[in-house]
Amino acid sequence: MKISNKRVMVCGAGGFIGGHLVQHWLQQGANVVRAVDVKPLDQWYQLEEGVENLSLDLRERDNCFGVTHGIEIVFQLAADMGGMGFIENNKALCMLSVLTNTHMLMAARESGVQRFFYSSSACVYNGEKQKEAQVTPLKEEDAYPALPEDGYGWEKLFSERMCRHFQEDFGLETRVARYHNVYGPYGTYDGGREKAPAAICRKVIQAKTSGDHSIEIWGDGKQTRSFMYIDDCLKGTLAILESDIQEPVNLGSSELVTINQLVDIVEEVAGVKLKRRYKLDAPRGVNGRNSDNAKIRQYLGWEPSIRLRDGLAKTYAWIESQMLSPVAT
Repeated sequence: MKISNKRVMVCGAGGFIGGHLVQHWLQQGANVVRAVDVKPLDQWYQLEEGVENLSLDLRERDNCFGVTHGIEIVFQLAADMGGMGFIENNKALCMLSVLTNTHMLMAARESGVQRFFYSSSACVYNGEKQKEAQVTPLKEEDAYPALPEDGYGWEKLFSERMCRHFQEDFGLETRVARYHNVYGPYGTYDGGREKAPAAICRKVIQAKTSGDHSIEIWGDGKQTRSFMYIDDCLKGTLAILESDIQEPVNLGSSELVTINQLVDIVEEVAGVKLKRRYKLDAPRGVNGRNSDNAKIRQYLGWEPSIRLRDGLAKTYAWIESQMLSPVAT
């Protein structure tokens, strides 16, 4: 299925990935007619002209049914979430995103939506398989037996199952991607919801400009992750949406680094070397997480490949421009 001539709606369009999706689909010639987010329009990261931009709470059933009328393709990215500091301390808020996913699936079925894309997360994976920093890359089947990230991961896994059963029982074509740590420009870098790449960039910029050449790192810095640049995320999302893949599939880089190595790269980009202070009682998540990309290569003949160093350079430059602009100061 090609979406270029379809009526498209992006839910969570005021957020980081959602904002990039709207912009990307417009550039690709897609007929994006509606963009929805709970945030007021002046708080959206990217706001595109020529699109019906709506500030609505999609946890409310009536809002979901209202915005889905006349839509053929739904990208459902709306969720109350953030980095590890947020999801470890807001489990109930993360779980309440199940209302958005439930009502959007019901509305999509009622409105005759042709295809429904759901953004899941690597947080669905069994924690027992993520105890070692030198983790074996996670295969899709490693989500079961279920022991996901408490709160956020459970909600994501449950919503994956809803997508599966709405397809089996009602014929709603659903596509599910498990995102692994997406980063890039035009996203949050402070306030408590930011993820590690943006947080590290912010901290390095603050250290460099303040003259206090030290940085606080959550945990011991030895925990490992892979990070996917936004351009790879967009390409993979569209490919999965248009594909015949009827099961959840990993969408993430397989370039594994420690948090210490992540700091090394940002320091190199910034041209600075900082003293490290480790906050061992801070939220740190699992010890290791990486994406096994065998299945996406099998299905699409492609996998995310943008080097972390290249993506971080662009991310750092954007965050620096925001932090050092006259408006920011």
